[in-house]
Amino acid sequence: MQSMYINGSEIHYIILFGFSDLQDFQGLFFTIFLFIYLFIVFGNGLLVFLILTEPSLRLPMYFFIGALSCIEICYTAVTIPKMLMDLLAQEKKISFGGCLLQAYFLHVLGVAECSMLTLMAFDRYLAICKPLRYFTIMTTRLFMKLVFMCILWSLYPPAVETILISHLPFCGPNLIENIFCDFPPLIDLSCSDTRYLRMAESVLSSMIMLNFLCVLLSYMKILVDIMKIKSEVGRQKAFSTCGTHLIVVVLFFGSIGFMYIRTAKSYSPDYNRAVTLTLAVFIPLANPVIYGLRNQEIKKSFKKLFNCFCLKHS
Repeated sequence: MQSMYINGSEIHYIILFGFSDLQDFQGLFFTIFLFIYLFIVFGNGLLVFLILTEPSLRLPMYFFIGALSCIEICYTAVTIPKMLMDLLAQEKKISFGGCLLQAYFLHVLGVAECSMLTLMAFDRYLAICKPLRYFTIMTTRLFMKLVFMCILWSLYPPAVETILISHLPFCGPNLIENIFCDFPPLIDLSCSDTRYLRMAESVLSSMIMLNFLCVLLSYMKILVDIMKIKSEVGRQKAFSTCGTHLIVVVLFFGSIGFMYIRTAKSYSPDYNRAVTLTLAVFIPLANPVIYGLRNQEIKKSFKKLFNCFCLKHS
């Protein structure tokens, strides 16, 4: 294995200790997570396919759902395949460079998802609070610009952290009690003063929670406007549309809060594993289920696609 040198310290690899205390169940977990991963890829891929091919779904709201599904597919590709390999391996190793790269892309896609959920809240605000101007404001061109800005912004903060961490001295230990690499555990392994880097990590985490505040403010305004709708059917439709997105928002930002904004420095491995699995596995799994089951237009499109498939093969 090729060695890596960081400020003169020789680092060969990082050991991921997330599943090491569950040796007797690793085959079972591998089977479960493999099926979950296949469902995530298939479910989110199906959503993207329906949105691209079904004329009734060619609206900004569904474009945002499609973009979010693409992010989820990429996000799980960064974490779950390596996790599945570790479940089968005797030694759960990853090179230091590979660990840093995984943490970088994990944060890039996490920031992208955070920004996408904020944009989706803005989209719902326009649709409900500015319905007459919605289609003149939220055009396909604006959607493309917003998504491009979202992706561009997501590349910058993790790149800064990656560069700073890569210049830290590491003199052991090299064990992380997690199922994938992340910036905070890597910072903990450094044998230098990392106060300023921890402060930077806290600032970046606070910026993510500012996005959550923007989402909450958008939904407070949406709720006020929904209550003004005289038609009960109209109110139910508005609540249904926003409720789907709000469930995903609470799941994602709640997991981010439990993962990165803590009052204690360390938690039990079981706690870390539960929060990590929620963020890396169960939220990407929940997205196609939530949008597929709660959104009537997507359900209709899926039934139409399923009926066409059955007719062709009957």
